[in-house]
Amino acid sequence: MEFDSIWIALGIAVAGYFIGNGLKNFKNPDAKGLSEIFDEDDEHELIKENDVHHFMGISKEDVKFLTQEHPDIPHIIIKDKIYYPKAKLRKWLTNLGE
Repeated sequence: MEFDSIWIALGIAVAGYFIGNGLKNFKNPDAKGLSEIFDEDDEHELIKENDVHHFMGISKEDVKFLTQEHPDIPHIIIKDKIYYPKAKLRKWLTNLGE
């Protein structure tokens, strides 16, 4: 019983935060949304070459083909290892279909 009340209290606290944040920005249409706040954290995050297929949601073989076909994919090389800047890669993938 006590464990359930902790989850209820946590849920009420989280709901209060989101409602308060929404009311605070009610008259400000340019306010950042929740997804934009989390995207800021991605700006400097790097993805290892071995993990980029998880981010893209495709197989490792498809990533290899994609990088060969599109050498302009945003990446950096550090000590002979390839890393992909998460925010730039997300933007590049979004623009790839255009």
